[in-house]
Amino acid sequence: MFHPQVAVIIEDDVDIRTLISAVLEQTGLEVHAASAGLEGIELVRRLDPVITTLDVSMPGIDGFETARRIREFSDTRILMLTARADEEHARMGREAGADDYITKPFRPRELRERVAAAISA
Repeated sequence: MFHPQVAVIIEDDVDIRTLISAVLEQTGLEVHAASAGLEGIELVRRLDPVITTLDVSMPGIDGFETARRIREFSDTRILMLTARADEEHARMGREAGADDYITKPFRPRELRERVAAAISA
């Protein structure tokens, strides 16, 4: 029996979460979503996703801390999606454990391509 690869989305904005979910489902991934860092960490722990998308600015713990905590137990590919476009935040994302960093607004096609590249790496 075929089991699709799993993706976790950690994003507090429902509209963006819905868009990311649709894009990832188009790539054949089984998608699970969380609206906050701690909830997302638990999904990653439970589901062992191949890829996790992660917003930086969230209530509670931010995306940098969320990524650091995920890296303590998981090798999921982390793709940060954020409105913070400066190089300093991109560096902080990589230091926290992100594999890639895309700024919002993003094009769905670009997200799909980056996700495909990440999961085939």
